[in-house]
Order: sequence, then C-alpha cells, then structure tokens
Amino acid sequence: MSMPEPGAAAPDFTLPRDGGGTIALSDLKGKPVVLYFYPKDDTPGCTKEAIAFTDHASAFESAGAVVIGVSKDSVKKHDKFRDKHGLSVILASDEESDTCERYGTWVEKNMYGKTYMGIQRATFLIGADGQIARVWPKVKVPGHAEEVLEAVRSL
Repeated sequence: MSMPEPGAAAPDFTLPRDGGGTIALSDLKGKPVVLYFYPKDDTPGCTKEAIAFTDHASAFESAGAVVIGVSKDSVKKHDKFRDKHGLSVILASDEESDTCERYGTWVEKNMYGKTYMGIQRATFLIGADGQIARVWPKVKVPGHAEEVLEAVRSL
C-alpha cells in the first residue's frame, strides 16, 4: 500500500504499547499526533531518533501533541529499549505489521544485494481532526525531531 497523503484521514489503529495496555489513534482525537515508524529498537539510527523525540518531549507536550514510535518489536523489547535509554515517547508494537502496511511503511528493502521486507523510517503528523497534515517519507534522523516540532507548532 502507498503512504496516505496529507489531507487523507489517518488510518486508525489500536496497538499494544510499552508498559502494558494499548494505544489507539481514536482515543487521541482532538490532539495532534506525531506517528513515527522506525525499523528496530536499539539500533543506532532508531536510538538517536527516539532520544531526539524524548529530548523534545516537553516541547511536544506544550504544543499539545502526542508522540508515538511504531516498530515490529515486541512490547518486552520496547520496555527494555525505553528503560535503557530513558525514553519518554510512547512505543507501540506492530508485530503483525498491519499498521505499518496501512501507512505504507512496510516496504521491500535491499541490503548487500539481499532483498527483504522491513519498515521504512517515516513520520506522519496527524492533525487534531484526525487528518494527515504532513508526511516525511524516508526520514534522515539528524534534525528530524526539531523539524517535526516546528510543523506541530504551525498547525
């Protein structure tokens, strides 16, 4: 599936989250949501990205936004990742990759000549109205959290 475009309704989801329980997009209506997809817990780029979003957590909160990171890692792995790096963003587990597919981030990747399926690093800014306000496909980590924060503030 291709990525939903700005102006489209954000696909709903309910996913298990770090610390137990679930997180559902429908429960967050009325607030902007930063939904970022990343390949794997505790790998260099993903760790930097999660730490950057955590470093700006209070600024996102002041802007009224909820930040959710999604990967296929289990809740148990998310808990370890969170505790190891002192992360404060919500980490949602999409082990079946259903949500990744609906957001078009479950893609064919190529490394060292081998083709495999994996998560494309991408971020979606969902407005308080439940519509996609902005999409960052193929995210480069440095400066990304700051750029997303600016976008949240300009909603």
